[in-house]
Amino acid sequence: MFAEIITIGDEILIGQIVDTNSAYISKTLNKVGVSVFQITSVQDQRDHILQALAEAEKRADIIILTGGLGPTKDDITKHTLCEYFDDELIENKAVLAHVEQLFKKYISTPISDINRKQAWVPKKAFVLQNDYGTAPGMWIRKGGTVFVSLPGVPFEMKNLIKNSVIPKIVEEFKRPYILHKTIVTYGLGESALAERIASWEDALPSFIKLAYLPNLGKVRLRLSAKGTDKERIEKAMDEESKKLYQLIGDVIYGIEDEESLEIVVAKQLSERGKSLATAESFTGGKLAQQLTSVPGASAYFKGTVVSYATEVKTQVLQVPEDIVAEHSVVSAEVAKAMALGVQKLLNADFAIATTGNAGPTKGDSDADIGTVFIAIAGPNGVTASQFNMGNHRERIVQKSVHKAFELLQKEILKI
Repeated sequence: MFAEIITIGDEILIGQIVDTNSAYISKTLNKVGVSVFQITSVQDQRDHILQALAEAEKRADIIILTGGLGPTKDDITKHTLCEYFDDELIENKAVLAHVEQLFKKYISTPISDINRKQAWVPKKAFVLQNDYGTAPGMWIRKGGTVFVSLPGVPFEMKNLIKNSVIPKIVEEFKRPYILHKTIVTYGLGESALAERIASWEDALPSFIKLAYLPNLGKVRLRLSAKGTDKERIEKAMDEESKKLYQLIGDVIYGIEDEESLEIVVAKQLSERGKSLATAESFTGGKLAQQLTSVPGASAYFKGTVVSYATEVKTQVLQVPEDIVAEHSVVSAEVAKAMALGVQKLLNADFAIATTGNAGPTKGDSDADIGTVFIAIAGPNGVTASQFNMGNHRERIVQKSVHKAFELLQKEILKI
């Protein structure tokens, strides 16, 4: 069973906003057995929308549109839908009452006739009430195909997808069972990983497919299965995952959406009653950002010192100036001193320190761009490792964050 997503709005096509709606819709549909065949972005332009609708209808069972439902003249989706379905707009009393209630309760400016136009919907549409906005969702059936039009505002769209669209799809369509399992590995490149699991991959059941998804220091292995026998799929997926763990368990750090590496670290610190602090230079707080994205991080994460300038390293973290003078700020010696400094400053059991040259210029060091030192301080002392992370600034920073968590995780396991 296939769906197609059509996003409407010039703001997407000119790069003013990023289309996060399609990613959410695709992921949510997949969980109920609906595969997204294609995603298309079109202008707020009648002919472009009509063409996209006609082409999508040839390919998909469900077509979901987002955007173009505002009250102003440039939002033409409802009028274009009426043209496509040979329909007309009528006022929906329930939607009108909802819009008026929203203005009365939350909006200081008086409601206008333009706002009331949000209550006008295609006569053939089944209305999906938008609890968080004035533009309703619309469900229109044409033969065996369903068209769903949703507002483009992400939190409004997500609520409608979750509470209206998905339940209605589940009720009205018979769907296959789709199961994905994404295993995250760190510390081994894609080609080396493929070599280690080649025999296992060749022996996979025909209904299970494997995809390699490399990204900045990690490789995700996505297993995908699709069929009508849910029990058979789940059993096979479990068996194949166990085989994979036997082959590369040393580089597996969890299941995506369940156990990112920072979540693995969080669990390990919490289970042992240990705390963590970070001292960041070129990573600029990225370590702390990812650590604090995990709910309950205050139980083990003490805080961070973003010691971007050399004087912050020497004055706040108490890195000896003679070490900086002798080895430069981008060195194993300075990384170790930073880790020990923040460990003492924040009274933490473990500490991570990062110092390096992410470019585009060399800054206070002559180290080549991409040269990175990561130090881990813990109950067993302090160690520092050197890496070359390439020459792209964003890539250098994110790869270093991944590597820092990997090194920390290994140190935690030693106690």
